[in-house]
Amino acid sequence: MGLLSRINAFFSSLSATTYPWPALDVVLPGKRYLHLVGSIHMGTRDMAPLSQRLLDKLRDADALIVEADISEGGSPFSGSAEDIPLEERLSPDDWERVVSLTQEMGISLDTIDNQPAWQIALVLQAHQAQRLGLRPDYGIDFQLLEAARALSVPVIELEGAQSQIDMLTQLPQGGMPLLQDTLAHWHTNARLLQMMIGWWLESPPRQGNIPLPNTFGDELYDVLMRQRNRQWQTFLQQLPAGRYVVAVGALHLYGEGNLPNLLKNT
Repeated sequence: MGLLSRINAFFSSLSATTYPWPALDVVLPGKRYLHLVGSIHMGTRDMAPLSQRLLDKLRDADALIVEADISEGGSPFSGSAEDIPLEERLSPDDWERVVSLTQEMGISLDTIDNQPAWQIALVLQAHQAQRLGLRPDYGIDFQLLEAARALSVPVIELEGAQSQIDMLTQLPQGGMPLLQDTLAHWHTNARLLQMMIGWWLESPPRQGNIPLPNTFGDELYDVLMRQRNRQWQTFLQQLPAGRYVVAVGALHLYGEGNLPNLLKNT
């Protein structure tokens, strides 16, 4: 592509359009128009229904692109291998913390005791979100998927549920770093969830890097955020010409190594 085309694409990608939800527009060479939406996978009742303005964008899109099509239902954890009892895998302090949290949230220890560490982390995170009033059927990506079906808009997966599970099963020590980070940053994660709810109900963040609470160690952040952003960058750059609504976790749009910056710096 020529220099002039690159310059035009760059300035086009810096669209000043603002939205009352966390989102921004990126224009890629070859007449590919992306509306990047910062999704929250579980939402509050007040986050439904979606803005008519967002639904209009979806109606006019050639496809909705999501991390995974979660509208199919079914448990993605059915084939998880059992591990040794959790108490034997944790330090005394972390075990005490798990016992306290499961009692607080009404989780039976027996149901998670032999699960992989990454799966226990997700169970704890899901219960934490529910305690804050979040529900899967009010999640932004779920609502967008339902709307896409009603509008007959094709759905494209960036990864798919099985790829996400494969990524988690390949984490070191059965995903123990994810569980340890979940325990260490429990209250910080709650504040982050409340911040993202505010992005949808009150005021979305401005474009670009913004300071975010740290809920992952650097190695885990690299696997769950940076590497996936780069993979999605490659995927989106290979799309045919058209208009796309792209819904990914809101944290992928902001902070260090975010997806919009990768796309704009192509």
